[in-house]
Amino acid sequence: MDAILKEFVSDLATEKKMAKNSICAYEKDIMEFNRFLAGKGIVSAAEISDTDMVSYLLKLKNDGKAGATVNRKVASIRAYFNFMFSKGYITSNPAANIKSPKIARKSVEYLTLQEIEKLLSLPDETVKGIRDRAMLELLYATGIRVTELTEMNLSDVNLRIGFITCSGEHGKARIIPLGRPAKAALENYLGSARSRLIHNESSEENALFVNYAGERMTRQGLWKIIRHYAEGAGIEHKITPQILRNSFAVHMVQNGADLKSLQELLGHEDITTTQIYLAATKSKIKEVYDRSHPRA
Repeated sequence: MDAILKEFVSDLATEKKMAKNSICAYEKDIMEFNRFLAGKGIVSAAEISDTDMVSYLLKLKNDGKAGATVNRKVASIRAYFNFMFSKGYITSNPAANIKSPKIARKSVEYLTLQEIEKLLSLPDETVKGIRDRAMLELLYATGIRVTELTEMNLSDVNLRIGFITCSGEHGKARIIPLGRPAKAALENYLGSARSRLIHNESSEENALFVNYAGERMTRQGLWKIIRHYAEGAGIEHKITPQILRNSFAVHMVQNGADLKSLQELLGHEDITTTQIYLAATKSKIKEVYDRSHPRA
């Protein structure tokens, strides 16, 4: 089945235009599933039955896997079997009727406006600080994913008009406007800091954001930078790039943004994903009501 898996992974990249990290997650999930099948003596896709699928789900549950983890693995396996069925490698799809377990939806974690303002005020006027301010301002101003930021190139930025172009997870380009602070921070970075981080004058590095080596900023590098400023801002709870994305979305809804527009800005395939931010806003309104109304 290794040859089929390689073909499937190639299809995710070329046809589905899936992000590298998502492809790696899918491949890892399916390799784990294949090892489980091999342990049962199953070496051919045609031998896999509904019972094998159920057995694997029970194993994941007995192993103590979180509901979200199981759901992701089910999604990976279902996509794999759909691919095999469409290519004629199997005549029936044992994953067709497998349902993902229901999990309790976690509340959305986001920063208050005051915490955002504190966070964005911390970078200084050093080369590193100018770059970091531009990254933080861009993340909060646009709500883009961490991978979308690290994969962004110089050609994706139009400062004259004030927008960025983002390819997104599914290869569908979307245009996102920049607010004045984010635009100013990017202008400062591109005008005074980026060239000083690119040590080799003949470098053809196209990445928008680079590290001290003059190479494309990595996810890990960005996470460390955000944690550093979060500590400086005295934000005690865990903060990640996703929380900045959540903060963008929740603050947009709180200030009157409609869900359809927010869906397009965030690059969500399904508007039900965007609705979690509306739920977060309703929760906040309920807290204010309970705290403020004399007969709450």
